[in-house]
Amino acid sequence: MEAAAEPGNLAGVRNIILVLSGKGGVGKSTISTELALALRHQGKKVGILDVDLCGPSIPRMLRAQGKAVHQCDQGWVPVFVDQEQSISLMSVGFLLENPNEAVVWRGPKKHALIKQFVSDVAWGELDYLVVDTPPGTSDEHMATVEALRPYRPLGALVVTTPQAVSVGDVRRELTFCRKTGLQVIGVVENMSGFVCPHCADCTNVFSRGGGEELAQLAGVPFLGSVPLDPQLTRSLEEGRDFIQEFPKSTAYAALTSIAQKVLHRMPALHS
Repeated sequence: MEAAAEPGNLAGVRNIILVLSGKGGVGKSTISTELALALRHQGKKVGILDVDLCGPSIPRMLRAQGKAVHQCDQGWVPVFVDQEQSISLMSVGFLLENPNEAVVWRGPKKHALIKQFVSDVAWGELDYLVVDTPPGTSDEHMATVEALRPYRPLGALVVTTPQAVSVGDVRRELTFCRKTGLQVIGVVENMSGFVCPHCADCTNVFSRGGGEELAQLAGVPFLGSVPLDPQLTRSLEEGRDFIQEFPKSTAYAALTSIAQKVLHRMPALHS
């Protein structure tokens, strides 16, 4: 039987969600950010751990670029992105002297930082910790899963896009989850059609239904489809709260429904 991890700074974290995919470019950071915002609007206290070391984009998506990370007795204090301090964020982007600087590190240094992120961030009391992971099953992806896997409850939210190429890559990610003992909360299909900003019609630019079919084949829940929405794209570019500002959009309905399903599914992982 696997030994339980010392909870340390994660002692006050009730649920951990790993946002995964078998490939890059599917919008994991978008889903991580909007899921955190949707959970916040459900009254939850949320943390985001951005371990995408080569592309730390969440500070920009939450308008937190340039903010400083401070030290306390328990380690790093995450950055609060709202006045109510209901969303906290830790990202390698806060540790770079120049935001345009590339993280050119060998594997051992990346692994050490990921372990430090898991053990040395003073999250305090959180209902949910959302972890935005690197693409694929790279070394840092493996290090993240191995560092967090002893903590319970831990669930994987797997992101794909509708195309067959993406679905094929993400199918391997689901195999990875099964082999490593990660429980899958469900599959989200991102970029599922384009919502016209004028008439609100949704056109299937890439394809449709790949995420739902993948979930059925893998025997895991399908949580929903998020369309390409210009309002969502603009909100992410400008660091605005899409969930609060655009309640009539199609993407809003999809994202809030996904958050509700996550809230429903996570308690089952406690058993």
